[in-house]
Amino acid sequence: MTSPNLKNCSLVMGTFGEVQDVVEQAEKDMLLLMLGGLLVLFCTVDVWYFLRGAQVFIQTLLQPKIRDVLAEQRVDGVVLPHDVDYKGHMNNSRYLRECDFARFHHYMRNGLFMALCRMGAKMVVGASTIRYRRSLAFGEAFEIRTRVLGWDDKAFYLEQRFLSKKDGFVSAVLLCRQNVVHSSPEKIVEFVCKKKIECPQLGEDVKHWINFISANSQALRAESGLEQKKDE
Repeated sequence: MTSPNLKNCSLVMGTFGEVQDVVEQAEKDMLLLMLGGLLVLFCTVDVWYFLRGAQVFIQTLLQPKIRDVLAEQRVDGVVLPHDVDYKGHMNNSRYLRECDFARFHHYMRNGLFMALCRMGAKMVVGASTIRYRRSLAFGEAFEIRTRVLGWDDKAFYLEQRFLSKKDGFVSAVLLCRQNVVHSSPEKIVEFVCKKKIECPQLGEDVKHWINFISANSQALRAESGLEQKKDE
């Protein structure tokens, strides 16, 4: 005959085994739920964009500040698998994305970003034009050189160049207009530099580009009837 103690022990062991199975199943369900949540997150939100933004933010906090708002700054990069198109070259849209992060890096180090935050202002891209000269291939190292060319009463004007680390060739050039909202470029520069800084003379090519933007804006306003309403 089996003793009562052995029966109780077997019962306890059986119950413990069932509990352990339930716990393991719950852990598996939780893991599947987390994986499913991550899948949905990555399918609906550009997670890598925000992670990259956080990385740039932390990186610039650890780097020395550059108080000269007109100084050129350089950011290194390399063409990764998710950057390339079917030809094995950097996708056209990736150039614009890399320029976004390079500008953020630029504003963080020269103090413009913090000045905007403290003044309750912000900057938005009003226009950008990029000229592609030579493709950047998969695995190719490059450097983005960003500098403020000047400003007017509404916006900053920047130039960004992609230089191949292989031979220093300028692979692409981008001009960007950053519109300032709730303040002005002059006030922001004065806030950062603690004095008034004279705006540099813009090149003829940049002036032509600004004139194009202005003419295009007027044409679109006329097309939509905004100019007529304004006159009325």
